Amino acid sequence: MKNKESLIGKVALITGASRGIGKEIALELSNLGAEVIINYSSSDEKAEEVVNSIQKSGGKVHKLKFDVSKEESVGKAFEEIIKINGSIDILVNNAGITRDGLLMRMKSEQWDDVLNTNLKGVFLCTKYASKFMLKKRSGKIINVSSIVGIIGNPGQANYSAAKAGVIGFTKTCAKEFASRGINVNAIAPGFIETEMTEKLNNEEIIKSIPLGKLGSCEQIADLVSFLVSSKAGSYITGQTICIDGGMSI
Repeated sequence: MKNKESLIGKVALITGASRGIGKEIALELSNLGAEVIINYSSSDEKAEEVVNSIQKSGGKVHKLKFDVSKEESVGKAFEEIIKINGSIDILVNNAGITRDGLLMRMKSEQWDDVLNTNLKGVFLCTKYASKFMLKKRSGKIINVSSIVGIIGNPGQANYSAAKAGVIGFTKTCAKEFASRGINVNAIAPGFIETEMTEKLNNEEIIKSIPLGKLGSCEQIADLVSFLVSSKAGSYITGQTICIDGGMSI
């Protein structure tokens, strides 16, 4: 903590922040002094737990329920954010879902649901956040992709396509926004200990990881805090950083 840059005075929105990676990122940025906005789409109870954790630590936090895949919902959410907070300095596009299935059996609804949340949601939140960042000529945007978007994975054609799309989107936004002082990067986690991986055969997964273990949400949050810092992360943009124990080698 003492070696990390303070984020006091910064406003950070983390989508999909009621659990897992998003929750840990929210806690980390709050610990560094940022005023945090927790986005979630379903569980009020879990979102409230994150809010309570941050408040107990003396942090400033708001929760905001909205659907990242729907433009009207996103537009209203950003109106509320600016009304309450006045600006936005950090956006972490973390919200994501899975609807796994082999391609020949995959329904159009499974494809659309994943692409709408995991890719269109990144587009919409970035579009609205960047309006304010461009005016300020500063901002940090982190898009959570996946190693699956780089190496593929059977049964996840929809998820792989969405996460690969996030990488291309990140590079383009980085080029468009660089002259206005906005850094845009992606992180590509491998298998991380979350509720999603609890259902998987972790023994088989670990065999495919050179470091021989799953990653933690805290490690993802540490990488995010590095990238959103005004000094350490200031000369990094348009990059996709794999944090996967070597799976993508």
